Amino acid sequence: MKDKTKFIAKIGILSALATGIMFLEIALPFTPTFLKLDLSELVVLLGGFALGPVAGILIELIKNLVHVAFTITGGVGELANFIVGCAFVVPAAMIYKRNKSIKNAVLGLAVGSVSMVIVAALVNYFVLIPLYVKIFAEQFNIAPDKSLEGIVAEGTKNNKAIVDLKTLIMYGIVPFNLFKVIVVSLLTFATYKKVSPVLHK
Repeated sequence: MKDKTKFIAKIGILSALATGIMFLEIALPFTPTFLKLDLSELVVLLGGFALGPVAGILIELIKNLVHVAFTITGGVGELANFIVGCAFVVPAAMIYKRNKSIKNAVLGLAVGSVSMVIVAALVNYFVLIPLYVKIFAEQFNIAPDKSLEGIVAEGTKNNKAIVDLKTLIMYGIVPFNLFKVIVVSLLTFATYKKVSPVLHK
């Protein structure tokens, strides 16, 4: 019972920290204007490494449920963040849990990174951007084609190679997530051993 209470308390603290960091968004000059970099996945990864993949999923879920109250995307942005974040954190935490070594930490981060980039591309192409198109078309009472044109135009502002949905994924979504996983992986690798004793108390 004591261990369960400590686990819940740690999940709560890490979720609150991840949620706070999620609000600190940075625009990248080479990606679509609607994509903003936040480093909340760092906290989720630290939790996943210390407490296991289930903890990572819970932290990811809680931070997005809190953030959805402040969104203008109809929850689609948070759904995207949850799916893509889990694609990163769960494989990384599962691999690290099997054998908690530096080698497995690097392997887990590498596998999680590849998983996140692929899942982000596929889910955005087939599910999330079509959802955005539908929501914005209904919200502004415009045709879906016009809605998609508006979303693509946001990508074109920073990258002239983005002209349709496929190039938006290839030159917008993929580079953004590649940059994100590299930054978050490096920060996780640099900080985990320092914060691990606190998370294991």
